[in-house]
Amino acid sequence: MVSPHGVQLATHLISSFYGDLCSKVCECLLRRGTLTLAQIIRFTELSRENVINCLRVLIHQNCVQAFAIQQEGAFGEAPRIITQYMALFDNMIHKMRAPKFMQIVSEELGKDCLGIFQGLIQHGRLSINQIIDRNEQTAGSADVHVVRESFNRLLIARFIERCPAPEPFLAPPADGETPAKKRGAKSAKIGEERQTTEQRALAAAAPMDSMRFLMEMDDPSEEKSEECTNSVTVGEKRKQDVLKSDEDALDADKKKEVLWRVNFEELVRRLRHKACVSYVKMRINDEAAIVLSAMLELSRHSETRQKAENSAYLSINAIYDEVIKKEGGLGMDFERIRASLEQLGCQCLETGVDENYSIDIKGIIESAQTEEVESVVLRRYGREAYRIFRLLSKAGRFLESDKISDTTFVEKKDTIKILYKLWKDDYLHMEKVMTSGAKQSLFLLWRVNKEPLREHVLDEMYHAALNLRLRIAHEQDKGKEILQLPREKLVGELEKRYKLLGKVRVILESSLMNLDEAIMLFHDF
Repeated sequence: MVSPHGVQLATHLISSFYGDLCSKVCECLLRRGTLTLAQIIRFTELSRENVINCLRVLIHQNCVQAFAIQQEGAFGEAPRIITQYMALFDNMIHKMRAPKFMQIVSEELGKDCLGIFQGLIQHGRLSINQIIDRNEQTAGSADVHVVRESFNRLLIARFIERCPAPEPFLAPPADGETPAKKRGAKSAKIGEERQTTEQRALAAAAPMDSMRFLMEMDDPSEEKSEECTNSVTVGEKRKQDVLKSDEDALDADKKKEVLWRVNFEELVRRLRHKACVSYVKMRINDEAAIVLSAMLELSRHSETRQKAENSAYLSINAIYDEVIKKEGGLGMDFERIRASLEQLGCQCLETGVDENYSIDIKGIIESAQTEEVESVVLRRYGREAYRIFRLLSKAGRFLESDKISDTTFVEKKDTIKILYKLWKDDYLHMEKVMTSGAKQSLFLLWRVNKEPLREHVLDEMYHAALNLRLRIAHEQDKGKEILQLPREKLVGELEKRYKLLGKVRVILESSLMNLDEAIMLFHDF
């Protein structure tokens, strides 16, 4: 479930990029959940044509995913196949991270690959032929061989991927058999049975791993027909006969041609690893950061989930070979590497003479999240509140008011005021305990509930990001006349105002970039 300010931020981004009508459709899907075409038309009060056009744009920009399900018919009627649409909140928020993603591609692969990547960021989905045509238009002339080679490099780096199936069919579970029963008790323990319809739809739409990053250059026509055949299931064939209206309306994304898009998952993984290395460098030392960077580099392609909790087990020899390739790692020996692994809290698995290590990525991320929340408390409530909050955060259990006061050396009266303020702003959880007996006493117990708190802080960050974007838009609108003037006319007072507008914009955009890094820490990492 997306938080209220998260919905507002995503809606604002879609409005900025694709207009108010698309924004209205997105807001409807984000607030109400998965809907059919008829329901979207009813709730948005837009015309059928407008809704269809908006859905076409949003699907092409990877902000909406369609899927088909079987719906039980009325008494005496056969089941029907209906098409539903769900909003992809993460992909909407990624729109404001395009500069970060382009910087990664530019630094790793160069300007030729960046040109292709920019086209996919801008247009959402393109075929290889469209990419070649666009390159000819933007560069004036294009060497097809160079474009294909750059495209292949993007695929090898996994910065781009095949688009998902346009409308996968979700078959209903067998009679009398729920998803939990089919998977068994062991799967239930790890939560697989809790997979929502939306998660099932995304999994069904995703191309097979063997095809996701595969580009067959020899015969594009065969590749296109094969992709179309693979992406259409039996359920979809049934759907095509039953619901021709939705198919005709949104057939723009169902051409028999392989389409490609940006692989946000890999790019976010790169940013996640970079954040972990930066945190370790700041909190431990440079050598530990080098070792961590080497381990993350080695285990990157073995991560099957975007938010992997632990890296794969790596041998000490493999870690050493990667460490000496890093800047500053050439002088490190096995003893110093083992010392860094111990500082990182790596799990060691000894098999005979081999030493294998795994890093707790989730632990690093949670430590960074905790420090970020503590810094928010420090800035907003002051040093004494920071000490109180940090005590409760580290304790991980209920503490009584007097105990908190005695431990943090804060006056009892001030302690109560601070605790109430933090509780009122949803930073603490409070419980009242009444003792029984001849003399009844009331005790106030306090603790930090980390998961609800992180969600609350994330929602506040969405709110702040929305305000910053609105302020940037306001400043641009306010200085529109000056910004449109030729440079030679910017003299005297006009020049001062122009420079001031530039400084204000740099400060606001820098603040937004830093805030987005904190948002990613809590939501994407």
